[in-house]
Amino acid sequence: MKTIIEIIDENNIDEDKLKVYANLIKNGETVIFPTETVYGLGANALNENAVKKIYEAKGRPSDNPLIVHISHINQVDDLAKNVSEKASIVMKKFWPGPITIILPKKEIVPDKTSGGLKTVALRMPKNKIALKLIEISGTPISAPSANISGRPSPTKGIHVVDEMNERVSGIIIGNDCDYGLESTVVDFTEEIPMILRPGSVTKEDLEMEIGKVLIDPSLNSYEDNKTAKAPGMKYTHYSPKGDVYIVRGKNLSQNINKLIEQNNELNLKSGVICSEENKYSYNGEVICLGSDLEEIGSNLFDALIEMDKRKIDIIYAEDFGSSGVGLAIMNRLLKSAGYKIINF
Repeated sequence: MKTIIEIIDENNIDEDKLKVYANLIKNGETVIFPTETVYGLGANALNENAVKKIYEAKGRPSDNPLIVHISHINQVDDLAKNVSEKASIVMKKFWPGPITIILPKKEIVPDKTSGGLKTVALRMPKNKIALKLIEISGTPISAPSANISGRPSPTKGIHVVDEMNERVSGIIIGNDCDYGLESTVVDFTEEIPMILRPGSVTKEDLEMEIGKVLIDPSLNSYEDNKTAKAPGMKYTHYSPKGDVYIVRGKNLSQNINKLIEQNNELNLKSGVICSEENKYSYNGEVICLGSDLEEIGSNLFDALIEMDKRKIDIIYAEDFGSSGVGLAIMNRLLKSAGYKIINF
């Protein structure tokens, strides 16, 4: 498959270039485009044959639901029903932005899009290219992350070109993604909303607006969900080719450096993912994610992809805690590691 690739400036959008990609969407083809979270692999959300091409391009199991991206809040009523007051408050507060709302779906939404569920996951992205593409296409766009299923999500244009060229009809290269973590997913089908996937909009952010919010108990499970209500719940995700371990406890630098020495004796190349304050503490290949949780989240997937480029065999990742965005960071890291944890 020949892939059309163009660079488009988010702050000076060339609509003639963008219309080429909108026509691909209209004709049932797949297009990768930037959002503020990660790059998305999009197709017409209301066309089952088009949605099938997303699953084929990603190698993604078809019982994993897709997020439907819209360009205006008024489109919610076309796709969903029984929109609660709390859901409306969250949409008005955080859209456009990195949060996905799960609601009961209308019949117009194909089962292929919803993963066979009676619900639909809706999001209005903040990225200007994404919003304009949806608008010109004249249809909501289903778009999971633009990567091979199970691999780290792409946050830079070069990531998608390296991995998805010739697997899709078009790739739009924009700026690097702002947040670097997929959107927070919240289920509003019950009286008390529940976070199914943590993201940059935190539990604390939500509770300031709508009161009590639950966290899906399966987020603490070491096994994949048998039935996924949202993307990222069912299968091992975000995994580089190297073996990832979460490392916790005391004297981390000393103990991790001992592990690196042992790996060196076995001719295994080691890497460490850490915060700014510890970047000079480790041997091996070190990638510093930043000094605060927002920066760490933004750089996480890029670091995992970079470890692959450096051909790292074993990757040790610090634990970044579970408060605020830390919950989302550790959710991605634990899935990337297959829940392999080393405690000291």
